[in-house]
Amino acid sequence: MSGVPEQEQSHEPVMLAEVLDWLRPSQGGLFIDCTVGLGGHTEGILKASPRTRVIGFDRDLDSLEVARSRVKEFGERFTGIHANFKELGPVLNSLGVTQTAGILADLGISSYQLAGEDRGFSFQAEAPLDMRMDRSQGPTASDLINRLSEVELADLIFKYGEERGARRIARAIFRERHRHRVTTTTQLAQIVVRALNVPGRWRIHPATRTFQALRIAVNQELEGLGKFVSTGASHLEPSGRLAIISFHSLEDGIIKRAFRLASGQCQCKPARSGGRPLDMTQSLDLGESPGQTSVSQSGEAVCERCGARKQVKILTRRPIQPGEDEIKRNPRARSARLRVCERSPV
Repeated sequence: MSGVPEQEQSHEPVMLAEVLDWLRPSQGGLFIDCTVGLGGHTEGILKASPRTRVIGFDRDLDSLEVARSRVKEFGERFTGIHANFKELGPVLNSLGVTQTAGILADLGISSYQLAGEDRGFSFQAEAPLDMRMDRSQGPTASDLINRLSEVELADLIFKYGEERGARRIARAIFRERHRHRVTTTTQLAQIVVRALNVPGRWRIHPATRTFQALRIAVNQELEGLGKFVSTGASHLEPSGRLAIISFHSLEDGIIKRAFRLASGQCQCKPARSGGRPLDMTQSLDLGESPGQTSVSQSGEAVCERCGARKQVKILTRRPIQPGEDEIKRNPRARSARLRVCERSPV
């Protein structure tokens, strides 16, 4: 792979064996890799059967070029698309694709991006505070750091980083930027360390949650995830499967709720305390309905308030986690969670 760092040539995709087991590409068909990254999952899917084809999305053009090089031996069986996976519906419609055998989304950031000297995703080395996955669009992390008010910064760091010291960090950033514009990764990391007053060695770097929060905000990672699940489910053929790998609780919570909605489980708050979300496939005659329900043209139960609609069956009651051996080989896989659902047969 010309131009690819040596460590990335042996890139190991997260939970590859589990993904192949659940998506069943050995049966052939068209698959969508919504976050193709360096192409590891796509390569595995293409190798599973000579009858498989893959359309791969990625908003990071550099990563997409690496993936194209990685799977060039498969020729026209792979099509690379430079686009955000949340554009799944419009792109597939433009390609005339209505049904697929399987859809995969790996929501993690790749080691290739983390190692990029000019990307600014990591605090391990000096780099411009960028963090954009698609460098052709949107404000950088530095733009947000230097533009938002102290309150807005604190809210962002707390909401997306779940950082208890968000107010102290925001206050320290606000003070620092009045003296010098905050533009580099190490500059921000040092501000966070001083703000939290945690000298010495750490198991997890004090700036980890702040960097996560900024990355999520810059790339709008959580926006549209629920809609993506619904769109993906609608583009599955009968018994086709949608698999999503998430890496933190915010993502996993959204995916979990979206799967429930797509399986027909009403997520409206129950009218009576202690109640549970209703299964839309069961009788709704419970005295106090949580939402206005109706029946779609396809005969599916629909909650007009929360949008529950039975499109799929959830296959993973609890998220699948990587095994100990994989975590030892690839520590970044330790927080991965895989959820899978299947399109209801006609």
